[in-house]
Amino acid sequence: KMIMADVFAVFGTLLALGIVLPSLLLTWRLLLPNIVTRTEQRLSQTPWKCFFVGIFFLFVYLIPVVILISLPLGVFNAIAAGAIFILVALTSLGAAGLAGLMGQRLQNLGLDSSTVGATVRGAVVMELAAAFPIVGWFIFIPLTFIVSLGATIFALLGWMPRPTAQVIANQSVQEA
Repeated sequence: KMIMADVFAVFGTLLALGIVLPSLLLTWRLLLPNIVTRTEQRLSQTPWKCFFVGIFFLFVYLIPVVILISLPLGVFNAIAAGAIFILVALTSLGAAGLAGLMGQRLQNLGLDSSTVGATVRGAVVMELAAAFPIVGWFIFIPLTFIVSLGATIFALLGWMPRPTAQVIANQSVQEA
């Protein structure tokens, strides 16, 4: 009897998270549009740089967190939990940019929607990819986490990618 209750609890939690994640990512876009737009641009133009910055930052960040968790005093564990909370919050900013980018690409495939609609659609596609057994859990989720974290670091530092020839040409056409 307890096993079935546990299954229902896990299923209910995953269902609730699936419902609220698009809202979280959309809220970031609405509250911090400049940062989310910068993460989106970074992910669009330099995804590999985002990956390498994200993995470097993650390892550097987690070393003191692991040390704090291993200390016996509860205050250190609370600080480590706060640090993990901050890490996940930062990563969700980049995930909002990734959802927006995926939504834009869906628009390019013919699914017309506003920026808000594109972000929600991109978030739903991300969720569905993450839910796919094995590949989603062990490849897509970690890659998304690392790349989103790297894009957030770039965006918060204000380091934007250099405009490519294609971006410069598009700007010239739009101005004309």
